[in-house]
Amino acid sequence: MTIETPLLLSGAPGSPYTRKMLAVLRYRHIPYRFFLSGHDTPKTLPAPKVQLLPTFYLKENGSEYQAAVDSSPLIRRFEAAFSGRSTLPPDPVVDFIDYLIEDYADEWLTKAMFHYRWHYKPDVERAAAILPRWRAVTASEDDHLKMGKMFAERQISRLYVVGSNDTTAPVIEASYERFLGCMKSILEKQPFVMGKRPGSSDFGIFGQLTQLTHFDPTPMALTLEHAPRVFAWVDIMEDLSGVEPAEGDWIAREAVPGTLGTLLKEIGRVYAPALIANAKALMTGAEKVEAEIDGKPWVQQPFPYQGKCLQWLREKREALTADDRKILDGLLASTGCETLFA
Repeated sequence: MTIETPLLLSGAPGSPYTRKMLAVLRYRHIPYRFFLSGHDTPKTLPAPKVQLLPTFYLKENGSEYQAAVDSSPLIRRFEAAFSGRSTLPPDPVVDFIDYLIEDYADEWLTKAMFHYRWHYKPDVERAAAILPRWRAVTASEDDHLKMGKMFAERQISRLYVVGSNDTTAPVIEASYERFLGCMKSILEKQPFVMGKRPGSSDFGIFGQLTQLTHFDPTPMALTLEHAPRVFAWVDIMEDLSGVEPAEGDWIAREAVPGTLGTLLKEIGRVYAPALIANAKALMTGAEKVEAEIDGKPWVQQPFPYQGKCLQWLREKREALTADDRKILDGLLASTGCETLFA
C-alpha cells in the first residue's frame, strides 16, 4: 500500500483528535499539509461521509483523493503505509493495553473535555470567544459574537450525546481528577505511558489534554493545582520529531501492573461499565442508557459508535494467541476491565 505524501488534512486547534493526529505525524516524520477547517481547505477535495475532524484526504496507489476520518484506524493505516518510528508496541499484550488506553482517551476523556467546556460559564465564554475566531480570524466583531453565541448554544444542546448532564457531572469530574493522579504517577516513573517512547495511547491522551489542560479554564486550573507535571507533559508531546526511539524503549509486559495498574483500574471503574451499559441499551433498543457508575447514577443517550468500540476490543482480544490472551487476562484481572470480556 502506497499513500502519496504530503498527506492532506483539515482540522482545527480546538479539535483534540486533530491535535492527536498532528502530533503523530510530527513524531513519525510523515510529511503533511494542514488546512484550517472551514477556512482554507481546497474546495476540490471530496467531502467525507461523516463530518468529523480531522479529515484526511488520501491518495492511495495513484487513485483519486478519498476522504478518511477516525483517528485510531488511521494511525494503524499509516503504520502499514509508512515504516519506522512506530506508535504500536510489537508485544501483542502490550499493544492491547496501548489500544485499550487509547480507546479510553478517545471515548471517555472526551466526555470530560466536552463537559468542562460547555458546563461551566467561564469555559463556555472562552470557547464562544475563541473558537469562531479560529475559523474566521478576519471576520467582524459582530460576526464573531453571533457565531460564538450560535456555536455555544448548539454545543450545549448536544452535551447529551457524550453523556454530560447534571446526573453524570459528578462521575465525570471525579474521574478526571483521579485520571490526573494516575498520569502523575506514571510520569514519575517514565516519560510516556508506553515507556520511554510514545504509543498510540500517549497521543490519544495528549489530544484530549490539549483542551483540558491548555484551553478550558476549569480543568486547566485543576491540572495546575493537582498535576503540573501533566501540564508540562502536554507541551512536550506537541512535537516529538526530535525523539529517537529504540525498540527496547517500550514498557515490558511484566512492568504493566506496577506502572499502569492504577490507570487500568480507573478505566475499569468508569469506562468499562459505561461501554457495557451502552451495549445493552443498543441491543435492547432502549432510548436511554441507565446504569450505576462509580456508585452514582449514569444516564445518557445510547451511542452506536461506542458499541463498535466494545466489539473491536473483544475482537482484538480474541485475535491473540491463547498464551497471550491468558497473560492479558491476568493483567486485567481485578481492574474492572475484565468485565468487558465476560
